[in-house]
Amino acid sequence: MTETVICVGGVVRRTDSILLVRQSTGHPLAGLWTIPWGRTDHGESPTAAVIREIREEAGVYARVDGLLGMQELPEPWLGMLGIVFLCGHEKGAPVPDMRETDAAEYVDARRLTEISASIEPLSAWMARRVLADEFSLIEANEAGPFVPSPTYL
Repeated sequence: MTETVICVGGVVRRTDSILLVRQSTGHPLAGLWTIPWGRTDHGESPTAAVIREIREEAGVYARVDGLLGMQELPEPWLGMLGIVFLCGHEKGAPVPDMRETDAAEYVDARRLTEISASIEPLSAWMARRVLADEFSLIEANEAGPFVPSPTYL
């Protein structure tokens, strides 16, 4: 039996826009815009991983505002579980890392429509829903038994 791989993604919101990155040549999603995402490192928590991935891929410092949801990933990523967080912009301007990403920008609903043909489907779906305020957010519950580790319930 193989271990499940935990992937994390962050929908980073700044006023009426969200952060997208474009995946570089050599990446399985090369040329497509996505939310910042990646795998957790060994022993790394999902919340720490999403903050790291946002900073690495887009140069933006963000905070986790809550849990948006999860997605069991389809072929060719079977065995991977995606955990998606809603994040808020803290500081920094979007800058691609030029390894994994070759572009990074905040997009509003109009810009999202302009680039819709080149957005990865799950990222596009989440972006549209967050920009339209059509989502449910599970905020961290400070009464959880393992504080300061976040409990989403």
